[in-house]
Amino acid sequence: MSGLEIERKFLVKKGSAYRSAAFSCKHIRQGYIPADGVTVRIRLSDETAFLTIKGKPIDGGLTRYEFEKEITVDEAEHLLELCRGGLIDKHRYLVKSPDGRHTFEVDEFHGDNDGLVMAEVELSSPDEPYEKPDFIGPEVTGDRRFYNKHMLKYPFSVWRDTLPEEYR
Repeated sequence: MSGLEIERKFLVKKGSAYRSAAFSCKHIRQGYIPADGVTVRIRLSDETAFLTIKGKPIDGGLTRYEFEKEITVDEAEHLLELCRGGLIDKHRYLVKSPDGRHTFEVDEFHGDNDGLVMAEVELSSPDEPYEKPDFIGPEVTGDRRFYNKHMLKYPFSVWRDTLPEEYR
């Protein structure tokens, strides 16, 4: 897949509401290969793997170019060895919006980012309306602290106290 990715990011309130609402859950490990001007990500999700290249964010972090290609698990394991700064480890829960028109990807982070839970929803246009599940909190689209690549260098464990208690 390639094209523009339009997504909004949100904090998720403490509790397990997103888990009980989920229709799917996967374990994800991902890392980043050093590159200037773009983000090169290797993701291993259960028994599937992807190479993704993302351009610089525009529209306050709402939109950016994305190229994604499925690769073999063996290729991903080897490419993960080229990644620098460690790996992001998380579980991803898929949850339908109350109206059933959108799917929210809810990421529950582990390791140095343990305690952080965020949700993303992909849209077809920046002004597309969407309905949020009750457990979705404030929007953090464009806030670098919540970019997975950024969290490798500045993990949630370092800045968790900057968030209200209900989101950590």
